[in-house]
Amino acid sequence: MKNLIFRNGDKLPILGLGTWKSKPGEVRQAVYWAIEAGYRHIDCAAIYQNEREVGQGIADAMSDGLVKRKELFVTSKLWNDSHRYEDVKPALEKTLSDLRLDVLDLYLVHWPIAFKSGVGFATHREEFYTYNDVPLSQTWEAMQEQKTSGLVKHIGVSNFNQKKLKEILDFGGEAPEMNQIELHPFLPQQNLVKFCTENGILLTAYSPLGSPDSRSDRHKNDPSLLENPTVAELAQKHGVSVGQILIAWSIARGIAVIPKSVNQGRIIDNLKAADLQLDQSDMDALAKIGVAHRFVDGSFFTGPQSPYKLADLWDS
Repeated sequence: MKNLIFRNGDKLPILGLGTWKSKPGEVRQAVYWAIEAGYRHIDCAAIYQNEREVGQGIADAMSDGLVKRKELFVTSKLWNDSHRYEDVKPALEKTLSDLRLDVLDLYLVHWPIAFKSGVGFATHREEFYTYNDVPLSQTWEAMQEQKTSGLVKHIGVSNFNQKKLKEILDFGGEAPEMNQIELHPFLPQQNLVKFCTENGILLTAYSPLGSPDSRSDRHKNDPSLLENPTVAELAQKHGVSVGQILIAWSIARGIAVIPKSVNQGRIIDNLKAADLQLDQSDMDALAKIGVAHRFVDGSFFTGPQSPYKLADLWDS
């Protein structure tokens, strides 16, 4: 499998297992199946509320001799309620405990949004911190210290636009090594990808299949990537699944990709995309797909009770 290379030479398998929305009671087995199938990259986050089971799946696989710790690359993310300097290390330590790990391979600031301690999802103004209350520089200083202390090997961010990345870069010190963002043919984010590449920031694509399990309530009318005719035509051309086409699209761009599944067959099927080669005509067809849509729109952080705006999240 292709790897992305960090500045110090460490390798990240370009295809990993995502665990967002993987329910407790399912994700332990899914992680085990993934490692058994050959995955060596597992993506987690504290807010997914399933890291303890993810850790159990990893421990099961190691106990059964399927993998050694040094062969696995595990990512997690700092939630919005732990952005204060003094809250970053305890949050990381909780994640490490839940995952049953001594060291994390990659730790990301999940969003450039700060909540007060203990708040899962802020809904009232008093539950938010502003950038004046908790500047990103404070959070990033603490993130750098976790790397210096040896609790994490690499640090980065998630859902950061160019403006917020520039703020981090202007702080000096350690630059973000990764930006995890929503990426798929409906949202290629060419300018942000170019900015990250030019500044030595690696990229990971989340929701590469278009977040199909979010198609309810206000998302029921969202366009479907998995049912898009262009994607379907390419799948037929190559004799593969539409999911494999969408995963291979990110890999062809040199971007890590973390499709989520708790179905053993789909976990195995997704992994096969690592060997799928899309040619230039395939990439051109996907570039002309004719649909522009962001599935994770960030509106849950920017309502009337929030001090944050969409401009704090996305480039115009």
